[in-house]
Amino acid sequence: MQQQILFRKDNSTIMIRILFVVITLFPIYCLMAQEASIMTYNIRLDVASDGENAWPNRKTYFIHQLKFYEPDIIGFQEVTPNQLLDIAAELRDYHHVGKGRELDNQGESSNIFYKKEKFLLKDSGTFWLSDTPEKVSMGWDAACNRVCTYALLYDIKKKQSFYVFNTHLDHVGEIARTRGLELIVRKIEAINQKKLSVFLIGDFNTTPETERIKWLNTMMDNTKTISQTPSYGPSGTFNGFKHHESVTLQIDYIYLSKASKFKILKHAVLSDSKDLRYPSDHLPVMVFFKYE
Repeated sequence: MQQQILFRKDNSTIMIRILFVVITLFPIYCLMAQEASIMTYNIRLDVASDGENAWPNRKTYFIHQLKFYEPDIIGFQEVTPNQLLDIAAELRDYHHVGKGRELDNQGESSNIFYKKEKFLLKDSGTFWLSDTPEKVSMGWDAACNRVCTYALLYDIKKKQSFYVFNTHLDHVGEIARTRGLELIVRKIEAINQKKLSVFLIGDFNTTPETERIKWLNTMMDNTKTISQTPSYGPSGTFNGFKHHESVTLQIDYIYLSKASKFKILKHAVLSDSKDLRYPSDHLPVMVFFKYE
């Protein structure tokens, strides 16, 4: 009887130790599986006419949302100079690149933020979506200047380089949206001489059934469709600050170059809100990916 009791005690001790190891290592395993994350986020420019949804009234919650999810890379759209200062002051673990779309670096920008302890910046640039992309200009039937900012990032730990292209296509001009997207794809091909993996992210002001998105699907992969797990969250990304309505209009995307060595683990549209208010009129799209 004494031997049986001792055996039970030893068995219980072993089980406790195994459970301790599982509990300890499981979060580490999850972090290893989800090696990096990227987000695209149209933050809605700072305009007083938004009233209760104006930037000063949602800035704090917006920053708290970003600090909770901690994406490794974030592509913002519609960023005014004062918003850039506000965000950079709070996201101190990040460096950022990007230029304003108007003369003297003024106007809205499509900045790329990246964690400075994880990545080194190898190259970056901004070009305009027009027939003269090297200078401040408006393209085709667009309502305003539009830009694309790119960054060549080097993952210090994984010793892997890849590109991120971040843009905001025009909200009015049909030709501008089509020609702008075609220009970006040509620029990716010209800049990416080493055929590295490329993320193309942003607000395309275009829904999935349009011909330009169908064309883009032949050139790159929509991470929503190649994710190893089903996409989480609403089907749409534009909420218009209308918290009482379903979000079904999808215009924000994260694309990945075909034949990339990255594996898309998860894709999500984040519908966080506080007191029945959203932090922006768009929902952020976030993807977890890993290197092969």
